[in-house]
Amino acid sequence: MVIGTIFGNRRGHVWLCFQHDRLATKPLLLLELSVPTHQLVKEMKFGLVRIALECTRPEFRSCPLRSVPVWTMNCNGKKLGFAARRKVSERNRQMLKTMQSTTVGAGVIPAGVGSPEEVMYMRANYEHVVGSANSESFHLINPDEWEGQELGVFLIRSC
Repeated sequence: MVIGTIFGNRRGHVWLCFQHDRLATKPLLLLELSVPTHQLVKEMKFGLVRIALECTRPEFRSCPLRSVPVWTMNCNGKKLGFAARRKVSERNRQMLKTMQSTTVGAGVIPAGVGSPEEVMYMRANYEHVVGSANSESFHLINPDEWEGQELGVFLIRSC
């Protein structure tokens, strides 16, 4: 199990972060998605979200899957641009520190607390599944068997 946090400014892009635990300062994976926050929120209203990140570039065939720097992004079968692996910036670190006390939940962090704009977020436990050297996935674990949001993130290398 890992902790997954999706966050972004209302008018900005989405960030996706997976950590071994909520207090970890170095994420397992940090991605900036090209999809605007409001568009992902709209997709999430339907309860089922599948984010497929695919690497098709042969030059990244030999690197570890989570080290691939750029991905083609599909959400619920629609191509929505790209995702890029990022190093943690001071702003990201401050945002994750602000959310350290949150184990699971969703909400809005007011402007001025680590960001000049309001930041929308969703944090939950995810099951991390390694299928092979070319496929991994993260599946949202709903608390208390609640049939609410269903979200999966898939990393696939097809080159």
